[in-house]
Amino acid sequence: MKVLVINGPNMNMIGIREKDIYGEKTYHEMVSYIERNAENLGIEVEVFQSNHEGSIIDKIHDAYEKFDGMIINAAGYTHTSIAIMDAMKAVSIPAVEVHLTDIFDREEFRKVSYPALACIKSIYGHGFKGYVEALEALKEEVGK
Repeated sequence: MKVLVINGPNMNMIGIREKDIYGEKTYHEMVSYIERNAENLGIEVEVFQSNHEGSIIDKIHDAYEKFDGMIINAAGYTHTSIAIMDAMKAVSIPAVEVHLTDIFDREEFRKVSYPALACIKSIYGHGFKGYVEALEALKEEVGK
C-alpha cells in the first residue's frame, strides 16, 4: 500500500512558529515520525509539503493511479481552497484529513474545512499521532 501525505503552507515552520499552539517539535521530526510509523504498518509513504496552492493541486493530480491513499493537512488552505477539494474529488483517492490542532477549538473562520468534503475521515487535535491514526484508517479502508 502506498500513501501520499500532503502538508500545506507554514507546516514547514512548526517547532518555530506559535509554539504555544503547535509545540516545539520540528517539521523534520514530524516527517520522521510519520515515516517510521508507516514502515511499522507496512505502508510505503511519501511526504510532500508546499506553501503554494498550485503545487499542492499539481501533487494531488500527479498522485492519480500512483497512490492507494492520501493524507492531507491543507493547513491555512483548509478554510479557503475549493480548488484543493476539487482536485481531491477529481482523483478519487481515499483521503483522510489531519490537523495537529482541533480546528473547532480555534478561531471561527477555521471551523470550515473544504478538503473534509472529499475525505473519508477527519482527525483533529491529536498532534503528530493524528497522522498515524490516518495511516491506520487508510489501511483499514483500502485493505492492501
